[in-house]
Amino acid sequence: MFISVDFLAATAETLYVQGMTIQIEKTEETSGWRGSREVWLAAARDAFVSSGLDAVKIQPLANRLNLSRTSFYWFFSDRAALLEALLEDWEATNTGSLERASQDYAETIVEAVLNLIGVFLEGGAFETRLDLAVRGWAHQSDEVAARVHAADAARLAIIRDMFARFDYPPGEADVRARTLYLTQIGYISMQVCEPMQDRLARVPDYVMTFTGQAPTEREIARFRARHGMT
Repeated sequence: MFISVDFLAATAETLYVQGMTIQIEKTEETSGWRGSREVWLAAARDAFVSSGLDAVKIQPLANRLNLSRTSFYWFFSDRAALLEALLEDWEATNTGSLERASQDYAETIVEAVLNLIGVFLEGGAFETRLDLAVRGWAHQSDEVAARVHAADAARLAIIRDMFARFDYPPGEADVRARTLYLTQIGYISMQVCEPMQDRLARVPDYVMTFTGQAPTEREIARFRARHGMT
């Protein structure tokens, strides 16, 4: 009876087939360090962001990690499962970062908006290259496009609710949320490159546009200090 190594690597050490008990001899292919789910997912994410969806294939990832192909199947049933994990990771990372930032302590709407702006800056929690890559993937897949639309709707709701907490009327909260979020997504989609100093210099005017309120010098000073600019 022929049983593929890939299948063996994804099963227990004892296999039961048609009433027979087969002991799997542990070899270099089925034992030793196989990486981890996080290691494989991180490699897939890096390949995806750097080279696109076609780079997210099992053997090239195994080569990149210097692991056997069979090691992959201890953590994912197939490539489709890995791609689903990539989408879940994107949602948790990017939508999650906006949700956390919107709930960070802020005495004023200006501080709340500065918290949100911060996640989009270089080194912030929002992974801009990952977002851009997923949006590119959405052009190839209706299912992924639906996930992107759902994520955008969830993010807008998060920001809209933040404005509502500071007593903005529903219509105004919605428009201000759209203005803030779509500006940031525009930066990502257009792949805008500008010195951090230039972008930070615009922040007070962005805040005025997004909130209708001018930030105080103290609020801007704290914001700049958090992002390593004095």
